[in-house]
Amino acid sequence: MNKLINDPDRIVDHMIDGYLGAYGDLVARGDDPRVVVRRRPKASGKVGIVIGNGSGHEPIALGWIGEGMLDANAVGEIFAAPPPDLILEAIRAADRGAGVLLLVSRHAGDVINAEMAVELAQDEGIHAESLLMYDDVSSAPKGREDERRGAAGTAFVYKTVGARAEEGASLEELARLGARVRDATRTLGAAVAPGVSPLTGRPMFALPEGEVYLGMGVHGEPGLRSVPFGTAEALVAEMMPEILDDLPFAPGDEVLVFVNGMGGTTLMELLVIHRSVDAALHVRGVRAHRPLVGSYVTTQEMAGFSISLCRLDDEIRRLWDAPARVPFFHRPTPPA
Repeated sequence: MNKLINDPDRIVDHMIDGYLGAYGDLVARGDDPRVVVRRRPKASGKVGIVIGNGSGHEPIALGWIGEGMLDANAVGEIFAAPPPDLILEAIRAADRGAGVLLLVSRHAGDVINAEMAVELAQDEGIHAESLLMYDDVSSAPKGREDERRGAAGTAFVYKTVGARAEEGASLEELARLGARVRDATRTLGAAVAPGVSPLTGRPMFALPEGEVYLGMGVHGEPGLRSVPFGTAEALVAEMMPEILDDLPFAPGDEVLVFVNGMGGTTLMELLVIHRSVDAALHVRGVRAHRPLVGSYVTTQEMAGFSISLCRLDDEIRRLWDAPARVPFFHRPTPPA
């Protein structure tokens, strides 16, 4: 498949240039050209929120920088964790004197580089901590949640922790909140067709004709099992018990719902999928609060989607509803 690029070695830099040109009212370039920061920094004395991630999954995490969410993003190469020194630059950029919380989606390279970056920041006198995020039910069995991969449900952590940091919470409070949101979140994805690497021009994995793979990771990592390709309703019916029974979610629970497209699935399809998710929740007696539907955590034109649920409490609900002013997450002030 052809990709509309210029120089394969400059894809990430050109992408950042385009992003800053399009959303310069909200974001800016840091001292390092691979660090993107808020145009208007937080007030002094507030904790900074940082993430580092590989490129190729946009709009995450570039699109979630701004008031009410992230303060800085260390932008790695395509499908590769950013190096520790680049993450350190992002931590420096986000430090407003009250410390920095580094959010880490649990993948091996991201975890190792994040740990090194935090140590380097601490050596400089920055009060930095990391928070591991993991929510993919397919990547490790129940009881071994801390071995799971980070997936699209990490969005709940970004939003709630970012909103609470805006209110002036301490680093310790934010770490506890992020862990609570993470532990209340479950995600399962379904891959329909692979994305194509912009570096090689080749599919990133293969799927047998007429099959959908449940739980496959964004780079083709193994998951649960394959199922016959069929209707959206049948596929959601296969997936929802895996999610609902894992926490488990119970009748009377209120949840956040995120139906995420992986890049090659249309909004029409995602809305049809959400219809079936909503029906499945209703049957279980679980109520949804302000769902999010769209392609936010992608892998190029990979066809498929994921379903994420987070059990609500009063604080998580309030922070999910709090305003955010970022390029790719619309959250106006809720009506009175």
